[in-house]
Amino acid sequence: MNPPPAARPFLTQAGWGDADIQPLAGDASFRRYFRVVAPGRQAILMDAPPPHEDPRPFLAVAKWLNARGFAAPDILAEELAHGLVLLQDFGDARMRETVDAAPESELRLYEAAVDLLVRLHQEKPMDLRPYDAREYQREAGLLTEWYCPAVGIEPDVEGYRAAWDAVLPLAEAVLPVTVLRDYHAENLMLIDGGETLGLLDFQDALAGHPAYDLVSLLQDARRDVPPALEAAMLDRYCRITGAGEDFVTAYHVLGAQRNAKIVGIFTRLWRRDGKPRYPALCPRVWRYLNRDLDHPALGSVRAWFDANIPVGMRGDPMAPRG
Repeated sequence: MNPPPAARPFLTQAGWGDADIQPLAGDASFRRYFRVVAPGRQAILMDAPPPHEDPRPFLAVAKWLNARGFAAPDILAEELAHGLVLLQDFGDARMRETVDAAPESELRLYEAAVDLLVRLHQEKPMDLRPYDAREYQREAGLLTEWYCPAVGIEPDVEGYRAAWDAVLPLAEAVLPVTVLRDYHAENLMLIDGGETLGLLDFQDALAGHPAYDLVSLLQDARRDVPPALEAAMLDRYCRITGAGEDFVTAYHVLGAQRNAKIVGIFTRLWRRDGKPRYPALCPRVWRYLNRDLDHPALGSVRAWFDANIPVGMRGDPMAPRG
């Protein structure tokens, strides 16, 4: 986790030449993050090296969010040739750790996160590529591309696509919203003394169905969201917005699609990228996926899973199998 060679000249040009550069935990991409500490101030250095990463979508979405009163990090400096961005530091108080340390805060913080989505979905969407059936199919296909071979299954790929074709029209967005796509407790920061939720990791935003980010929040791949809390927060969103059964159906369709994608991505992170910690998260994701498949509208997709991936093979792809 040494900073890139261009970091020091970049920081000097930005007026942070005297700062200490401290590594922070990375994420599932090629991006790396450092805390930049100078006397009386600190910031975050994002290293998004080309050609693997392009920080421009992050910058565009951050500016769009801030212009509408949402709390994305302020952009302090940028140097796109080397993929370097200096960001406002939101500190270390993530929603995930806060809830884990103080369970009594869980309901309040999830309510705040749902209410933030309600506000976001009231905004005219940013001019973004559509999150449509073609993209959903590509993402869902990561499960058959990566997970199935990892556990020794030769799936019916054509039948898989046909099963999704039968249900994805139920998740078409009549009125698209800005979908941040990774909206969950590890990407929500408590700032302003805990009174505001700060947003991170939104560079992949698209224009799509409002249920998608709600699924990201309530079917969190990295922490267990109790089913009762999920149901209460889904009801809260529907009650505030007036969404009905069509929205709930879309929620479960997109839940199944997202969780299938995540199982594939977590397996790929192990098999292709040498990151073996991710498969251990798959059993939780499978639990969410199995619950979504119980929705009556997902009959074709559930039938495919029952025929191709036995329940006993839905778990950690690294786990030994007898």
